[in-house]
Amino acid sequence: MPEASIIRCPACGRRNRVRPAPRGVPRCASCHEKLPWLVDADASSFDSETRASVPVLVDFWAPWCGPCRVVSPALERLARARAGQLKVVKVNTDSEPALAQRYQVQGIPLIVLMRDGAEIDRRVGALPEPQLAAWLDRHLSGASR
Repeated sequence: MPEASIIRCPACGRRNRVRPAPRGVPRCASCHEKLPWLVDADASSFDSETRASVPVLVDFWAPWCGPCRVVSPALERLARARAGQLKVVKVNTDSEPALAQRYQVQGIPLIVLMRDGAEIDRRVGALPEPQLAAWLDRHLSGASR
């Protein structure tokens, strides 16, 4: 069984154990608010983490990458603002070179947007948060089910 991620509820502060799920969205066990779905993935969890009922934004990054450190907080804010509409999966390319090769990562940060486990779009580089949000919102508005 895939390992659970711990997600802190921004509304009440409770820590919630959340497993990868192809249906539904995570909610806080205490206050029942939708949780910002932000998880780390490795080779063993990647496929299960990228199958979700909402679009999945995969952030291919590395700890030494300055632009990656700029994009990361923006992605966290987007995950919080779009709780219940988006899942963010972070993949460290230094730790997971096979995943980087599988997705033909040529430059980082690489943001890959997926639906039902399949890539639908990608962006390379540190996009400003408003530009990243606008790109994401174009896809989310067409992804309503």
